[in-house]
Amino acid sequence: MDRESVITVRNLTKSFGATSVLRDVSLELSAGEVLVVIGRSGSGKSTLLRCINGLEPFESGSIVVDGMNVNAKTAKRSALRQTVGMIFQNFNLFPHLTATQNVALAPRKLRQRSRAEAEADALVLLEKVGLAHRARAYPAQLSGGEQQRVAIARALAMQPKAMLFDEPTSSLDPETVGSVLAVMRQLAQEGMSMVVVTHEMGFARDVADRVMFVDEGVIVEEGLPRQVLRAPSHERTRVFLRSILSDRDGADAQSSAPFEAARYDS
Repeated sequence: MDRESVITVRNLTKSFGATSVLRDVSLELSAGEVLVVIGRSGSGKSTLLRCINGLEPFESGSIVVDGMNVNAKTAKRSALRQTVGMIFQNFNLFPHLTATQNVALAPRKLRQRSRAEAEADALVLLEKVGLAHRARAYPAQLSGGEQQRVAIARALAMQPKAMLFDEPTSSLDPETVGSVLAVMRQLAQEGMSMVVVTHEMGFARDVADRVMFVDEGVIVEEGLPRQVLRAPSHERTRVFLRSILSDRDGADAQSSAPFEAARYDS
């Protein structure tokens, strides 16, 4: 039996002034699926996520999230944000709140949870992302990787149906990337539906159910990670993958094909 659809995008078009950013983009995310979106900076990947989460209006097409029409005038943005969690590049934590308070804030404000209940749940989530010992720390006292894990816990506090990740490791030092990717891998193993925009090719190879390559606002190709990353059909995809000298999961830099066959067959 087919899995239910959590996110459906049909013929999405988005422009900024005279600049076309997304052109006739369609995709579907099933429950429990991990879709990794790759492409050059400025190709429209982040804009796609922002449209899905109701942060950007769009000219034409449709987006349905868990049965909710995102572009409808009657759509409740607060309900949408409870259904889909979004993780940004730059964490966006409140600097005057502790890690626990950051995680507990949305359930208190949007779901009218008591402070005690919300903070108790926040501690459970901080433990889940490996930060129970940093519960009382403020963002300025946390490393970038720790801040991003708090941001993930904050999104999980709303019990979303899906998570959107907008290059979640791009602002991190190399030594902190692994801790964030480990949390994301765990979420995938637990069945969280995820759309991940990333340049972490190792994550895409190992975790994604599908990989989608976007260039100049168009989906150039998509398919299984083995297909797209090992033997892409389009020259634009091959050129992009050759430009990725190494992934930040610790693989050696490559100078020829993006991913050697041995990396899949070992």
